[in-house]
Amino acid sequence: MAIEIERKFLVADDGWRAAADGGTRYRQGYLTETGVGPASVRVRIGGGRAFLNIKSHTLGMERREYEYPLPLDEAEEMLERLCRRPLIEKTRYRVRVGGHLWEIDLFEGENAGLVVAEIELSRADEPFERPPWLGREVTDDPRYYNVCLVDHPFSRW
Repeated sequence: MAIEIERKFLVADDGWRAAADGGTRYRQGYLTETGVGPASVRVRIGGGRAFLNIKSHTLGMERREYEYPLPLDEAEEMLERLCRRPLIEKTRYRVRVGGHLWEIDLFEGENAGLVVAEIELSRADEPFERPPWLGREVTDDPRYYNVCLVDHPFSRW
């Protein structure tokens, strides 16, 4: 069983950009409805690779997560024919701060304008350096989870 321990924050400014990698564009879609059943099931394509991802519906810092590679052509077909709309479109940048890797997601499409930073930890109480561009924590706010942005896109808030 895989446990993901992740904290999620808004981004206060563009100070992270100078240290970021070139970014990877992602498209992902959900095969299940939000809040139905014990897990969300999504298809994600990014960097020329595709994955099927299953996450427990428990929103918050700790969740069960499983990920499996998919053939790219099948993933494209699933996104086109089986996934709920709107698809989640974003570019993910990676920035190393101290001993941790931050992932900054710049959302596009119906979620344009939303910028979120995530950090994965090895334990819930693990200390980490807070970079100056980091804004308010939203780990416990379901609106900022990708699975929720399908039903309630940022542009409609």
